Amino acid sequence: MEITKAELTSAAAANAASQDLRGAEILVKCLQAEGVKFIWGYPGGAVLHIYDALYKQDTMQHVLVRHEQAAVHAADGYARATGDVGCALVTSGPGVTNAVTGIATAYMDSIPMVIITGQVPTAAIGLDAFQECDTVGITRPIVKHNFLVKDVRQMADVMRKAFHIARSGRPGPVVVDIPKDVSFNKTAWTGYPESVEMRSYNPVRKGHSGQIRKALQLLMTAKRPYIYTGGGVILGDATAELRELADMLGFPCTNTLMGLGAIKGSDPRFLGMLGMHGTLEANNAMQNCDVLLAVGARFDDRVIGNPKHFAQNERKIVHIDVDPSSISKRVKVDIPIVGDVKEVLSELIAMIKESGVKPDAAALAGWWETIEGWRKRDCLRYDRGNQDVIKPQYVIETLSALTRGVDTYITSDVGQHQMWAAQYYKFDEPRRWINSGGLGTMGVGIPYAMGIKLAKPESEVYCVTGEGSVQMCIQELSTCLQYNTPIKVLALNNRYLGMVRQWQELDYEGRYSHSYMDALPNFVKLAEAYGHVGMLIEHPRDVEPALREARKLKDRTVFMDFRTDPTENVFPMVQAGKGITEMLLGSEDL
Repeated sequence: MEITKAELTSAAAANAASQDLRGAEILVKCLQAEGVKFIWGYPGGAVLHIYDALYKQDTMQHVLVRHEQAAVHAADGYARATGDVGCALVTSGPGVTNAVTGIATAYMDSIPMVIITGQVPTAAIGLDAFQECDTVGITRPIVKHNFLVKDVRQMADVMRKAFHIARSGRPGPVVVDIPKDVSFNKTAWTGYPESVEMRSYNPVRKGHSGQIRKALQLLMTAKRPYIYTGGGVILGDATAELRELADMLGFPCTNTLMGLGAIKGSDPRFLGMLGMHGTLEANNAMQNCDVLLAVGARFDDRVIGNPKHFAQNERKIVHIDVDPSSISKRVKVDIPIVGDVKEVLSELIAMIKESGVKPDAAALAGWWETIEGWRKRDCLRYDRGNQDVIKPQYVIETLSALTRGVDTYITSDVGQHQMWAAQYYKFDEPRRWINSGGLGTMGVGIPYAMGIKLAKPESEVYCVTGEGSVQMCIQELSTCLQYNTPIKVLALNNRYLGMVRQWQELDYEGRYSHSYMDALPNFVKLAEAYGHVGMLIEHPRDVEPALREARKLKDRTVFMDFRTDPTENVFPMVQAGKGITEMLLGSEDL
């Protein structure tokens, strides 16, 4: 039967109609009711009924990727950039196992997603049927929740719950596993559930007012205050509230890798990213503050380094997070506040306005003087005058300057290029920096960019990658051509697995075990073979002209192969097991 826009005139009309539909048709209606615009996937036997139902509708676009991992990554990138729930569809068995990396990537970074997986018919489950795997068991550790739909009559309720769980509280991926017979069987369709009730799942939204008032008192008496924010501010759409709070208080601020853009990168109160490759001023302020306001962050190992070293200095910590399990998980806090960060910050701002209390101006001025002393060290300096070899930092700085004031999205893969992008690109807005933080997944860059470009066709979308990472999902250049997503790929090609090589240089006495690539493709010809534009850039003088030329080619995907200095390392750096102020600032510290 035909499923068209006309059928979706209103929720009331949908609820009033009663008709027998197949499970796959009900699934499509549920996705339409949730406002899904794009679904990334790859067909196979167990999901053919679903694909048949997709063929008969015209309200959402299916994007055929070249690998199931990329389907989940593209949906993930879409979700990160838009805040909507990303959707992917894969078949049973290897379709599911190929998707696992993408699901785990989204889970580690708390990204709202619904992944629909095909399953063998219910009668064959547990009998080692062709292309069978235990999807629920395999994905249980890497999802917020998962469902196995055993009866077609459960389909609408399960989908309503799946989207609710994915987007509420601390977001995350939800897997819905659908046996082939369930997608074929018929049942009465009486409409998509208007509400959802789950007795065992009721995330807290409003913070405890008493705790917020205690936090206010602590912040106003601080001599060396500091605001530390993570990806929770981005995911919670609390950037406006955070910036208003920072304006009112005048406190120094830092963002984690996942929180970049929450505070403007060009704001003088922003001390840069903190952590393993954070700035000297950001890390020193973290260690030496007397009151720390942590918002939507989790004090992970890449942020605070050695917890014992971090605990050496006495400080009071206020921690705001929607997930109670993240509070006092690695660092004991003094004032825990569980709640939606947007709502908690709004209440805190209202209390400040109502009280009329101001921070200690004299103490704050002294604290800023100390911070400016750290800033003068210029910990992100590099050899900007080098005219012989391209410094990777220069590529990122040039891109940042050229796209200033332009609606731009930057994706990255994982490695040295990721850290350079985080350090040298000035992110002034949230959801513009899209990367894999928690899992550190190589290969996400092109699928992320592809998903974002579909959602934001008028925006400029760049993928910063390396010659190692990019080859893990490079087949998606084919998808970019088919679906007209003209992205720009900047490969900082140093002929090494750069971060591995850096660690081997520092910690393994220069024994570069399998970190050098002896056989790389001609990326220019490879890009052209996929139907795109390829560029080879070998000299510093050609970096800016190449980027300008690529930007002019608005309707083409451009692959730029920048041959960068193979000896360049990411500094500052905190080595494993060290405290965050025990930093290597450059080769002179080795």
